Amino acid sequence: MSQLIPVNITVADRSFRLRIEPEDEEIVRKTIKTINEKITEYKTNFVGKDMQDYVSMVLLWFATEQQKPTPGQTLQTESLEKLNRIEEMLDKVLQ
Repeated sequence: MSQLIPVNITVADRSFRLRIEPEDEEIVRKTIKTINEKITEYKTNFVGKDMQDYVSMVLLWFATEQQKPTPGQTLQTESLEKLNRIEEMLDKVLQ
């Protein structure tokens, strides 16, 4: 088991100190960068909201993005459907 390392991150102008696995540092920093960029985007497009509103909008966006199938998952599903159709055709021929 590796040692956790301390990292300081800033989300929505607030600083947080986390302890994470060293191999996770790059992905955590990329994720924080994406979140902060989205917050800035929403602040630009939705003037007059408070920071909690922006963070909530980004949270909803981020959670929705995680639910979308990846291209690999889509390809796998399509391939499985084609194989099932082929199997059905073979079953009909062999009966």
